[in-house]
Amino acid sequence: MDTDVIIVGAGLSGLVAARELQASGKDVIVLDKGRSVGGRLATRRIGEGIADHGAQFFTVRTEAFQKQVEQWLDDELVYIWGHGWSDGSVKRSTNDGHPRYVVHGGMNAIAKKLAKEVDNIHVDTKVSTIEWDDNVWVVTDTHGQRFTSKALIMTPPVPQTLALIEGVAISVEEKSALERIEYGPCLCGLFVIEGDINLPEPGALQNFDNTVYWIADNKRKGISPDEHIITMHVEARYSREHYDDEDSATLYYLRQELQYYLAKGTSIVEEQLKKWRYSVPLKTYPHDVLQSETLPIIFAGDAFGGRGRVEGAFISGQMAGKAASQLV
Repeated sequence: MDTDVIIVGAGLSGLVAARELQASGKDVIVLDKGRSVGGRLATRRIGEGIADHGAQFFTVRTEAFQKQVEQWLDDELVYIWGHGWSDGSVKRSTNDGHPRYVVHGGMNAIAKKLAKEVDNIHVDTKVSTIEWDDNVWVVTDTHGQRFTSKALIMTPPVPQTLALIEGVAISVEEKSALERIEYGPCLCGLFVIEGDINLPEPGALQNFDNTVYWIADNKRKGISPDEHIITMHVEARYSREHYDDEDSATLYYLRQELQYYLAKGTSIVEEQLKKWRYSVPLKTYPHDVLQSETLPIIFAGDAFGGRGRVEGAFISGQMAGKAASQLV
């Protein structure tokens, strides 16, 4: 299957890059190993409700992203949840002036909307090999299907990207720059409760000094009207040390931490654990993309541009799409 540009990864960066390329008249194929689009824009059904278990909200710091968010507001896709979170102390929630945006139906709804604007997305498609052969990219999936293109955009977490392009002759400097990027893992617990939970307004607590640094009620967030579902995120060091523990042991630890906040008589009726191996970019690449000087390949994602998270992924994807459109 031949196209102008292949994009590996259907997270936010990949989808935005694909949309940008299509707008410039280029043909694009997007490949993703997951069952659906979105990456860490992840929303899961549990009990009688839903919960965000990847990215929890986003802010806006750039004009380019503000323009997009204004369109999403007009479309009634996103809304403001609050302007900051309490750290659990007696002081009120910190307000830095930046709205915290969330999404009707959960964060994954952004990815689904973007995916509708992209013509050719293949999910459940795990890339096995990538080769630069006779001035053409040849990407093969685990079922033996081949895709070819003039240019390539890589948006998975960088360690996964490096494994896929192991045989590709990018420069030593480019490879070193990619190898310097680091991520922190995150263990995420989801808990369905019967009763109530004592969280400060607007229904979340964030304290990076705590091992469990994020606790949020998806009902008060507005995405799970029929069920209290609690999302808990664990900081990178603990998550790394306990990543391979039995799920039951991690869930037990999180249940114990959650008890501090449950109202009297409240019980936990269902629980799930999600593990993100590459959750938080700890060391980023300073530019929005890394474009090879020797081959038509561009690297993008939330670890590029120094911003991290949702806005960084959006801007990086946008810039990757613009850059790739000049290559084909």
